[in-house]
Parts: sequence; structure tokens; C-alpha cells
Amino acid sequence: MNNLIRITKVFETAQQIPFDDSSRIILMSDVHRGDGGWADDFAKNQNLYFAALTHYYHENYTYIEIGDGDELWKNKKLSDVIYVHSHIFWLLAKFFKEDRFYSIFGNHDMVKRDNKFVQNNMYQYFDERQKKYLPLFKNIKVHEGLVLRHTVTEQKILLIHGHQVSLLDYELWRLSRFLVRYLWRPLESFGVNDPTSTAKSYNKKNAVEKQLIEWVTKENHMLIAGHTHRPRFPEVAEPQYFNDGSSVHPRCITGIEITDGNITLVKWDIKTKLDGTMFIGREILAGPRALKDYLY
Repeated sequence: MNNLIRITKVFETAQQIPFDDSSRIILMSDVHRGDGGWADDFAKNQNLYFAALTHYYHENYTYIEIGDGDELWKNKKLSDVIYVHSHIFWLLAKFFKEDRFYSIFGNHDMVKRDNKFVQNNMYQYFDERQKKYLPLFKNIKVHEGLVLRHTVTEQKILLIHGHQVSLLDYELWRLSRFLVRYLWRPLESFGVNDPTSTAKSYNKKNAVEKQLIEWVTKENHMLIAGHTHRPRFPEVAEPQYFNDGSSVHPRCITGIEITDGNITLVKWDIKTKLDGTMFIGREILAGPRALKDYLY
């Protein structure tokens, strides 16, 4: 299937989430929560992520994770990830219980497109302290894409991970997973980068972005993706392809906020006061810009 047709199919069949200028939404992707070992890229930023998510929870945001939330190429068992990062999943479960958590699968957690996998691994978890299974994301549906629909302007924003335009990451994802799990992961300890990774290849990033921009230009719809780990916030006159970046940047995490009718690219990192005190803070990278400015 043509890559652009595949994206269009997702757009036409995706669940629509109504929102308006009073809505508060935070979009993040490529968290890559791992098992806490040396290959867990998320581990170094877990405190940044937890602090940011805590802020968004108390400020009544809806959290939408647009792919690769969990690293299930390097790791076989989601239960290992949940166990190591139990504080993160405790917070995600609070969002979910209040109908403020949506999940989209990416290439590194492509197994979540299987409803049976989701049912067996995400509906509940085993609590070591109580020695029994407890609810986690009961009856959750993990999506390939979602559409934000403004209830007043009818503006539609497609949310996808972005791996749909990559042969290795979409149609041949099982082969890519095998290579990462059994070949490139061990070699990483010797400083060898994974050549199949879009996030670590300038040319692959450009190839993905070129096709996503082509879809936006052809279909005249706003699109927000992840996958490349490269944040993007276009000017009004440019094709409306946005990217929320990732949570595994060196020393920071990034995301896209939609609130008060505006869209903003932000980052969270460790900052220092004049007295040397360190704290986790939010910084605007681009925007805020009114969503209505992007109407075609």
C-alpha cells in the first residue's frame, strides 16, 4: 500500500476526540520506557518526565501518547517495564481513570495493535507488595491514530506516530525488532549505533518528514507525529506538519501543548537558580500560536 494512502486510511478511520478552546492537551511520544538496564534510554530522563506529567495531571490536561511509549523491541516483557517504572504507570493510571489518557502505538510498541496483547499486558499488573493482580488500564484501546476535532471550527488534526511511511518500521517491523533485540542492542555497549534507527539517522529523518509533509500538502490537514525524535513547529505559511520530539533527548524532554486555542512546543529540563539550587522547569521552544491561524 502506498505510504500516503496508508496515512489517509488512518485519518478516515481514526477515533475523533472533540476539543475546543477550553481544552488542555499535552502530546508526547518516543518515551521508550525500558527495563531499567543499561539500554534503557528513558531512565536518565524519568524524573523530568514524572515531574512534567505531574504538572499536567494537576493542571487538568489530557495526555495523549503518540507512539513508542514503551520500548518493546529491546525488551520482551511489558511487565518488566511496568515493574521498573511503577511510579510512572501509577501516574498514567490516574490519568486513565479520569478519561484523560489516550495511547497510540508506534513501531517500537507495535505489538499493542494486537488487542489480545493489550488485554493480557495492559488491563492489569501484578503488584509485588500485595502479591495479586490489580487494575491498570482496564479496557483500554491502543490506536494507530487519533483525530482531534475542534467543535467550533471543525478543524481536524491527525495524530500518528509517523512510522507508517517507513518500510522497515511498519511492514518489516518484526525483522527490525529482531535485529535491534539480538544484534544492535548488544553492539550498543561497544558504541555501535543502530543503523536501522530513524532517530539516529539524519537521512532517515529527512525521508520520513518529506513524506509526512507531502501528505499534509496533499490533504490540507494538520498533522502531529513523533518517530524522528526531531521537534518541529512550522510557520503558518509552511506545511502544517508538527513533531513533538521525544522524552529521550540528552538532558531534556519535549512535547506539544494545545490549550486556550493555542499550540505550543515546550521542553522540560533541569535548571539552576542563582544560588545554585537545581529544579525541573518548563520552557517554551516555539509558540504559542493560535490554532485558527493554521486553518486552510
